[in-house]
Amino acid sequence: MTSGIHHITAITRKIQANVDFYVGFLGLRLVKRTAGFEDADQLHLLYGGATGAPGTLLTFLAWEDGSPGRVGIGQTAEIALSIRPEAIGFWLTRALTFNIQMSGPEQEFGEPVLRLKDPDGIIVKLVGETGGEPSDPWTAPGIAAADSILRIRGATLFSEQAEATAAFLGRHFGFRPVAAANGIRRLASDAADILDIRDATGFWTSAPGTGTIDHVALRAADRAAVEQAGATLQAEGAGDINMHDRTYFYSLYVREPGGALIEYASDGPGMLVDEPPETLGTRLFVPAHLHADPADVRARLPQFSLPGEERMTERDLPFIHRVHRPEDADGSTLVLLHGTGGNETSLLAFGARVAPRATLVSLRGRSNDEGYPRFFRRLTMTTFDQAEIVSEAEALAAFITEANAAYGLDPARTVFLGYSNGANMLGATMLLHPGVIRNAVLLRAMNALEAPQDADLKGTNVLMVTGQSDPYGPHAAEIEKRLSRAGASVENRTLPAGHDIGMPDIDLARAFMEKVAN
Repeated sequence: MTSGIHHITAITRKIQANVDFYVGFLGLRLVKRTAGFEDADQLHLLYGGATGAPGTLLTFLAWEDGSPGRVGIGQTAEIALSIRPEAIGFWLTRALTFNIQMSGPEQEFGEPVLRLKDPDGIIVKLVGETGGEPSDPWTAPGIAAADSILRIRGATLFSEQAEATAAFLGRHFGFRPVAAANGIRRLASDAADILDIRDATGFWTSAPGTGTIDHVALRAADRAAVEQAGATLQAEGAGDINMHDRTYFYSLYVREPGGALIEYASDGPGMLVDEPPETLGTRLFVPAHLHADPADVRARLPQFSLPGEERMTERDLPFIHRVHRPEDADGSTLVLLHGTGGNETSLLAFGARVAPRATLVSLRGRSNDEGYPRFFRRLTMTTFDQAEIVSEAEALAAFITEANAAYGLDPARTVFLGYSNGANMLGATMLLHPGVIRNAVLLRAMNALEAPQDADLKGTNVLMVTGQSDPYGPHAAEIEKRLSRAGASVENRTLPAGHDIGMPDIDLARAFMEKVAN
């Protein structure tokens, strides 16, 4: 039986910080970037050795600005990477230089271990393995070959059923007991990979989220071995078993008795199936079975830069937001505000179609109304929380001013596009803070402010697009009237549509942006 660790998959909240740690600090190679196999709007990065060989792969799902999880029972809790024992000093110095949180070195099962925390708080152990050799050598700038990460050494699982967990992993995946100490049962594979099963009785239950490890994947020789294991597990009544073709390997998922998710993945076809060695990790791949438009997917996924590449640092501003800068940016900017139930990714593909060469800045509303993000609360279908509108408009005005400075945006070449609640937010902000927004596209908008405002909007350009059968359509006239009275140049177009938006809206918004922002 082939045994060992194929890869380990975790969840990150900030992809740029993740890349900086695993590529910039640890010196791993980015060997693949894909949209998620279950969700095209989820970026999945794979780091490893020179060719991304099994046993070197650490992979991360990007839940950008997502909620933190909780490490606990029924979960893989630590990653261990192999280095030469004499490299411990190098990594200790490097961690201090890079201001990486760490502890140790200390001895674990007779090996020196330096404990690090990645930017999400995931524990990454560097283990000095006597006689360790690189399985897929890759040397990064600033790290000598003798000091480089060799491979995945192992992982730690938290289990309330440590004995049953150990027996399950041995029976189905070829890991055998080799040592025990301090509440940990150590299992080893034929390849000397390690699984430490920690007795976590009495510890709290795990919760999925950023800063947690989703699963550990163990190695299978080929697809036939995965299918055979699946049949054996089913015959044993091991619970739900899912099999998937992941392009780069074929695998199954199963939960061990303690609850941790285990993947069993074939060694092939491997990372070189769709990219040559010299360009590994440079292209985004969108799984074909999702039938997603690659351009739309690319617009919705978070951007990042590798060490040494030009980058735009994301700023800590009043609203959670996403910045998407195309390779051929023309200096214009399109700021996007979603409707009820959306988030900062909802309008990115729409925005990219409106202005393919514009920098996109997309915000997430801060109000939580019945569990859905909004820019301000709705009290009835046509009345809104007036105090929250005022406070959030002030926050939006501050965001715009700070974003202009932080990202080098040109207010004269910036267009704001809002849909539904986002459009209502823009209308209110223009009236409450005249001059902050010079060009706006309001899709399916209505007036949200009850009190009249004394605003001077001369020089402000507004395109309103109303759906002929939109139930909110009759309420659009009031915001048009208020903006026009304040001096704004308002064009209101009516489309044979309801409250939803589509290509006709894109065409109108594109023409407006070309007129006012170029």
